Amino acid sequence: MRITLRYFASLREALGPGESLEVEEGLSVGALRERLIARGGAHAERLARGRALRCALNKQMCGEDAQLAAGDELAFFPPVTGG
Repeated sequence: MRITLRYFASLREALGPGESLEVEEGLSVGALRERLIARGGAHAERLARGRALRCALNKQMCGEDAQLAAGDELAFFPPVTGG
């Protein structure tokens, strides 16, 4: 199945705007994050465990246990503060 991955803020600067990925049905957000970390380089550095990171699945905040489905859009972004 194909999903769209998007990066925002400092992640976008380091990793680009996003990409389209082919993944298996039912993969969790956390499992996908692990695969991206395994790429090494900037992905490993920016998506590493222990780094503050938010996720949104189809424009709704989600946890890493959320399951992906065909056509989903998954976004990763750092926490945002206001002032």
